[in-house]
Amino acid sequence: MTNRRPDAAGRGPRPLRDADRILMQDSVYSCTVTSIPMTRAARHQRISDLLERHAVGSQGQLLDLLEEDGISVTQATLSRDLVDLEAVKVRRGRQLVYAVPGEGGDATPRPAQDVVEVSHRLARLCQELLVSARYVGNQVVLRTPPGAAQFLASAIDRSDAPDILGTIAGDDTILVITTEIDGGAATAGRLLGLAAEPEH
Repeated sequence: MTNRRPDAAGRGPRPLRDADRILMQDSVYSCTVTSIPMTRAARHQRISDLLERHAVGSQGQLLDLLEEDGISVTQATLSRDLVDLEAVKVRRGRQLVYAVPGEGGDATPRPAQDVVEVSHRLARLCQELLVSARYVGNQVVLRTPPGAAQFLASAIDRSDAPDILGTIAGDDTILVITTEIDGGAATAGRLLGLAAEPEH
């Protein structure tokens, strides 16, 4: 059956052109990668993420990073947020940077890790925990030993890989969503490649 729709003058349906079909496909498959609700909880989470991924030495620098994410706050609000998060300045090399306490009740401030440290941690956990990886479309299903999925998913999230939208972890299974419609194959291959690297 031919797809039809009414024309602008109301003279009845006309066949869809190729351009119409392309626009319809784009509307179905396009997705918004960044969507952060303007709530205090969401803002706190984003601030924590930024402090873990960037060496932030001042509130002005943090305001700029938030602005790049489309989050606009006053310096007074940001100061209250940092107090709520129990953020403190710690020394990283020769620089003082903001850090927030770790997860799971760990009160030790955790400064941002550099890219090399994050990459090494992800590779190490892939070698230790990744059992298998299967993909379809933009989804990758990873299997780990029982109880280990959260650890590996956290390392994947903290790697801030541009091809990964996010992860959902259970007990021994992780669902990875990629940013590209057919990105599952490449992402699964990359993670399996990390798991295959020899330990040093």
